[in-house]
Amino acid sequence: MLYRHLQGQYLLPLILSALWLGGHANASLGDRLPEFRSCVADCTAANCGENGLSIPLQHRLLLWTCPSECDYTCQHIITAARLAREPPYLEPVVQFHGKWPFHRFLGMQEPASVFFSLLNFLAHDWGMTKIRDYIPASYPLRKYYLGFGYCGLASWIFSMMFHTRDFKTTEKLDYFAAGLSVMYGLYYSPIRIFRLDKKGALDGRGGTVVRLWSYLCLSLYLAHIGYLTFVTFDYTYNMAANVVVGVIQNILWTSFAIRRYRKIGRLWAAWPGLIVAWITLAMSLELFDSPPWAGMVDAHALWHLGTVGPTIWWYNFLIKDAREDLQSVRYKA
Repeated sequence: MLYRHLQGQYLLPLILSALWLGGHANASLGDRLPEFRSCVADCTAANCGENGLSIPLQHRLLLWTCPSECDYTCQHIITAARLAREPPYLEPVVQFHGKWPFHRFLGMQEPASVFFSLLNFLAHDWGMTKIRDYIPASYPLRKYYLGFGYCGLASWIFSMMFHTRDFKTTEKLDYFAAGLSVMYGLYYSPIRIFRLDKKGALDGRGGTVVRLWSYLCLSLYLAHIGYLTFVTFDYTYNMAANVVVGVIQNILWTSFAIRRYRKIGRLWAAWPGLIVAWITLAMSLELFDSPPWAGMVDAHALWHLGTVGPTIWWYNFLIKDAREDLQSVRYKA
């Protein structure tokens, strides 16, 4: 379900923002500024020789090189110069290489996003512990819920790596892990909502329905990353694919919440719909992207922060839902 951890929950405004962001991922005004290019060239020529710039150990460990140090320094030199101009000549902060000019911390490019990604990782770790503690191993859906957790853990690990250092490799790993979380969400949502795990047992086919559904979802995911890897790394397509899958999940869980609440009349049964609304609001922050506060906290980082609470809330729902299901089975027996 929820991309990254919960990031698959998009609605129409986010579709528009995703397509807009996808079209701007590779082109930034800052990259084209003559003064920026000149600064980087001069810095590299002056400091990147045999006896050049001394790079701190924590930066070298994160693969900062002399040219990348020059690039980072020049971003902030140009940004400071633009902000120092008097009105009406004051110029706005611009992006470089698709990102705002963030201030590093211990060599991390986007420290706030790294920290908030860590909080999401810990939320999944906490939720998986609760599932193991409160849902018996015999419960058929337990393994799917733990699978959701493992996808979340992997997704946030690669998110931390990407926001620590933005390379082509870390970018792809982040996107592929995020896509895995989104696809897994689509995978296990119908299994719970329509109880596909029971259909095979009831009709004597021994789980054939789940197996076919598993093969289909796996094939779609492999085709997705195969296209991005071997055909073209298309940001707009990637975003659009995740949006479509997220919208399907929105519809499934919201309709499930309505039916479930009407059936049992308990507020927690409506939690999936409320969580979807929360995630949608958190992701709408991307529509108001602006230069980072204190040079570290931007809308993207706040989006990551906004998914921590719903992740914890979601695991609480899964536990309550499973225990209700187990009690219902005992009562019928």
